[in-house]
Amino acid sequence: MGRIHLGDADALRELTAAASSVVFFTGAGISTESGIPDFRSPGTGLWNRVKPIEFQDFVASEEVRRLSWQRRFDGDRVLERAKPNAGHRAIARLVDAGKVTAVITQNVDNLHQDSGIPETHVIELHGNAHHARCLSCHKRYELEALEVVFRRDSRIPPCDQCGGIIKTATISFGQSMPEREMRRAHAAVQACDLCIVAGSSLVVYPAATLPELAKQRGARLAIVNREATPLDEIADLVVRAELGATLSQLVERD
Repeated sequence: MGRIHLGDADALRELTAAASSVVFFTGAGISTESGIPDFRSPGTGLWNRVKPIEFQDFVASEEVRRLSWQRRFDGDRVLERAKPNAGHRAIARLVDAGKVTAVITQNVDNLHQDSGIPETHVIELHGNAHHARCLSCHKRYELEALEVVFRRDSRIPPCDQCGGIIKTATISFGQSMPEREMRRAHAAVQACDLCIVAGSSLVVYPAATLPELAKQRGARLAIVNREATPLDEIADLVVRAELGATLSQLVERD
């Protein structure tokens, strides 16, 4: 077992200051301070309350699709109410300063974009819950318009462009990872000299391989997470603290 280099916000600030090309890899933990529950916490995690719908079931069954859309429109609208927190805003300031070249995220909440980070800098590995797309031609649909149709007809009709199935633009269980985003993410971590993991348990693959790849390619690796992760032993720095307060210190003036 390797030695785990535990540190604090000051140590993270030193690593960041010394880097010229920083990539953030963010998970559910950065958004819990915005009121969005994570997936695995005992009793409160989303997977403890709602059984996920498998992608192949969604594609194969009109009834399953109806259930999926009903969950989306009748469930808790927490994603719609959520606002960026101090952690999101700190990363946005680092992007604006030219320090951060990419933000790779496992989240679907759009909070990085809402914090002011340009779309070009955000790589969404698991999609985005704020709009929908046709699975065949990828035409974008806004959820507000789809909800009107669903309330009226209790179903979402096929794509008006190609006849394909319309689905929220998130990656479901059993659905292939988005190839373009994975290529962008691989390129980003291979080009950076510091990868900062913020709020990810690093147990969901293949996404969790990306920080490890950055380390293998010679970048420094820092992990900021409240719980231990499988990559703590190879990290240059591990900070077990709240995300908002820790990341805010990276942009505070002396």
